[in-house]
Amino acid sequence: MDQAERKSALRKAFTEARGYWSEAWDLILDLDADFFEAYLDLSAAPWRHGTLEPKIKELIYIAIDSSTTHLHGPGLRVHVRNALRHGATRDEIMEVFELTSVLGIHACSMGIPALIDEVRQTGRGHLLPSGPLSPAQEALKRDFQAKRGYWTDLWEGLIRLDPQFFAAYTRFSALPWTKGPLPPKVKELIYIAIDSATTHLYEPGTRIHMRNALAHGATLQEIVEVLELVSVLGIHTVTLGAQILAEELAKLPAAAE
Repeated sequence: MDQAERKSALRKAFTEARGYWSEAWDLILDLDADFFEAYLDLSAAPWRHGTLEPKIKELIYIAIDSSTTHLHGPGLRVHVRNALRHGATRDEIMEVFELTSVLGIHACSMGIPALIDEVRQTGRGHLLPSGPLSPAQEALKRDFQAKRGYWTDLWEGLIRLDPQFFAAYTRFSALPWTKGPLPPKVKELIYIAIDSATTHLYEPGTRIHMRNALAHGATLQEIVEVLELVSVLGIHTVTLGAQILAEELAKLPAAAE
């Protein structure tokens, strides 16, 4: 098989396995067909033997590409297009964006416990609220549990130090849960994806949402598949880098001769 035939075969194999083709892959094929073939085998594995339907797979990709820790526009456009082709609705994709937008709260869910610990370490623990939650704070806790379906002690510090902010976050984060079209299991799979992505790696949230997903009926295989889908995020190093490399090579004097 000559080089042209091999490239054609790899394009066909990728399209059959992943259901689409992008011009970005043509460049990578030209630069290193061996690498592309290895990536094909890796990224196609959850598509060839996975349990999640194609639409959900594409929603997972939308979540990690639109995440504030990544914001990869080219991939996001590809996967929005793919999700629509697989039957996703406008409201479902919008809900993925809404679910993913809560990622910023980890500044508080990670930072507030750290702040409390540091205040105690410096001998100023008397400055911290203590004792049981007030009736108003207990009401906020019950409201969160009712709307989000779980509780974690990570919220205890925030609910004590700024109950107004916590109430606002509850309202913000609960909107997709009160009116969004995606089932709870899928919502939790989205959270697993954005928390476990290599651009974030937020273990407390990953564990919480794995537990929640299992409670909502997710299987072991489905959660493993989410992690496999998310694990290929590193390919954007190559899709972005190869384009820049090709552009800079074209500027060299030898390229003009």
